[in-house]
Amino acid sequence: MRFTEFPIAKEGLLLFVPLFIITVILAFFITPYLTLLLVFIDLFLLYFFRNPKREIPDSEGCVVAPADGRVVYAGECMEDRILGGKTYKISIFMSIFNVHINRIPLSGRITNVYYTKGKFLSANLDKASILNEHNALLMETDDKRKVLFVQIAGLIARRIVCWINEGDRVLRGQRFGLICFGSRLDIFLPLDTGIDIRVGQRVKGGETILGYMS
Repeated sequence: MRFTEFPIAKEGLLLFVPLFIITVILAFFITPYLTLLLVFIDLFLLYFFRNPKREIPDSEGCVVAPADGRVVYAGECMEDRILGGKTYKISIFMSIFNVHINRIPLSGRITNVYYTKGKFLSANLDKASILNEHNALLMETDDKRKVLFVQIAGLIARRIVCWINEGDRVLRGQRFGLICFGSRLDIFLPLDTGIDIRVGQRVKGGETILGYMS
């Protein structure tokens, strides 16, 4: 089993295992209430870093949600930093209760990866797209069209994880990273994409279809 398919993300296990060992040791010396608090934190880490399997749609040209969460923006915008023009943007806000594993929206090849340091504003704010720390991945589809998706750190998040690199061939629904403790993911699609999503809708990464590219 590849590490990206394990039921708990590797980054979560690296936090859980030492904390669990500490909890077991301290249980002999601290009050039951403090022990329960540590157990609760242990269980929350397992919950937050859960990595469930998903049924990936195979409909031709479909674009799947790159993250779990709530759609906070869906509309046309100018993306002149990387794409250099008008595009269709969908923003998905992930609360601490959502699955935080990120997935590839459609198959293609990663042509560029842009990591930018920044602030840690609340990820549901529109200005967080530009001001917050973020990791942008530019992908070229099999028919040479460009799609951009951006991992954005949030108010609590202090770490963006990306498991793929420039030049990698990726598949729709493939896990490619995560953002720790509340965050946001933006995806920029060609204007002629048939969008089938609305603001306020809750989506599942790798499963919910955002639209179709003709």
